[in-house]
Amino acid sequence: MIRRYDPHEDSEELWNLKKQFELELGSNTGGAEKESTYRTKLDGTYRDRYLQWAADCVNNEDCIVLAEVDGEVVGYAFVLPERLAMIWDAAVLNELFIKKSHRGTTVATELMDTVITIAEEQNLPLDRIVLDVDQENDRAQAFYDRYGFEHWGEMVARPL
Repeated sequence: MIRRYDPHEDSEELWNLKKQFELELGSNTGGAEKESTYRTKLDGTYRDRYLQWAADCVNNEDCIVLAEVDGEVVGYAFVLPERLAMIWDAAVLNELFIKKSHRGTTVATELMDTVITIAEEQNLPLDRIVLDVDQENDRAQAFYDRYGFEHWGEMVARPL
């Protein structure tokens, strides 16, 4: 079942999934330095800021949905709110994460179908949805390919 995130009821589940997402992102794509960077940021201050940001987001519109199987929250998707659409001229799938124990099931498909619906309901400058996927994450690349995502440039970053 896919349902809307409730910050009063679901914050611990969302935080646990977010931590797993960040730790996997750090450890699977970039070596020890990237893993250390991602692990270090996951402190209490970051947790509080993230959960407040998530609560503010859902107070205005649907942007976080949870996947639940047999009463357990096993995944989430975070679509940036419509009010930020002018930044990318599009809907933005910011995060999609499924616990390892539920990968290869229908959970990711159900989440993505919901994400597409949320994006289609947004008033966007351009009718498109964008996301950032690590080039080393073959599984994610294949999943997004199935949904017709195509490369649209490449993001670059530098430390501040």
